[in-house]
Amino acid sequence: MPSPTRSHGRLSIRESHTPRDLMAEPPRQKDAWTARVITLFPEAFPGVLGHSLTGKALAEGLWSLETLQLRDFATGKHRNVDDTPAGGGAGMVLRADVVARALDAARRGTTQNWPVIYLSPRGTPFDQAMAQRLAQTDGVTLLCGRFEGVDQRVLDARDVIEVSIGDYVLSGGEIAAQALIDATVRLIPRVLGNAESTVEESFSTGLLEHPQYTRPTEWEGHVIPEVLLSGHHGKIAAWRKSRSEKLTQERRPDLWRAYLETDGDPVEGQERSDAHTIAGKGEQKD
Repeated sequence: MPSPTRSHGRLSIRESHTPRDLMAEPPRQKDAWTARVITLFPEAFPGVLGHSLTGKALAEGLWSLETLQLRDFATGKHRNVDDTPAGGGAGMVLRADVVARALDAARRGTTQNWPVIYLSPRGTPFDQAMAQRLAQTDGVTLLCGRFEGVDQRVLDARDVIEVSIGDYVLSGGEIAAQALIDATVRLIPRVLGNAESTVEESFSTGLLEHPQYTRPTEWEGHVIPEVLLSGHHGKIAAWRKSRSEKLTQERRPDLWRAYLETDGDPVEGQERSDAHTIAGKGEQKD
C-alpha cells in the first residue's frame, strides 16, 4: 500500500516508484477530486479535458487525472487482455482476471465515497443529476471497455456500476469517460468562474436551457428579444423560464413529463403553455 499523502499547505505530495518530471507535473490540491481511468489507450488522455476550463483546473490542481494501462496487468508472453466469448460469437471479451487486477490496483488509496464505473451502452443513463452526485464524491474509477465488452463475473465481483452516455455504440469507453469527467469536473467548486453558470444550464432545473443572445443587437435583420434589453430582471427571468418550458415541451417530452410530476400538474402545464404566448410579447419578430 502506498504511503498516505501529506499536505503541504493546500497541495499534496505523492510518492512515486518511477522518476517523474517534477517541473512538468501539475500540482494537486489536498483532497482534490480524482478520476482514475483504466484503458488500453492512456495516451488518449487528457485529450479535450486538457483544454479550456477543465484543463486550467487540472493545471491548478483543482482535480486530478490518473490513467492505468490495462495491458500492464496482463500476464504471459503476449500480455493478452482478451479472449473469445464463452458460447461462441464474434469479437473478443476483456478477461476477468486482467480487469480484476487493474481494478484492485486502482482501488488503492481510495475511500468509501469512490464509485467504480464501467462505461457501457447497457448501463444506467448518465445525466446531470448523476454528474452532480459524482461531483460530491472523492473521485471515480472509470473502466473503458473495448471489443465485445467485459467478462460479467468481474463486474459483479467488484461491484462495478455500468453507466451509458447514450443509446449508441462507440468503439471504446474513452470518449464516454471524457464526457463523464467533463460533465462532473465543471461542477466542482472554483472550476467555473461563475458558480451561477451551472444553475441556469440545461437539465439543472429539469428543463432545457433557454436561448442565448449577445451583441450585436441586430444581425442580418434578426434582433435580440426586446425583453432581454429591458433591464427588468423579473421580466427577463419570466421570459427565460417560459422559453425553457416551451423548448423542453417541444424537444424532450420525457423531460417535460418528469418536470410536471415534480413541479406541477397537467392543468398547470397547460397554463404554462398559454403563458408562452404572453411572455412572447416581449420578443420582437424577425
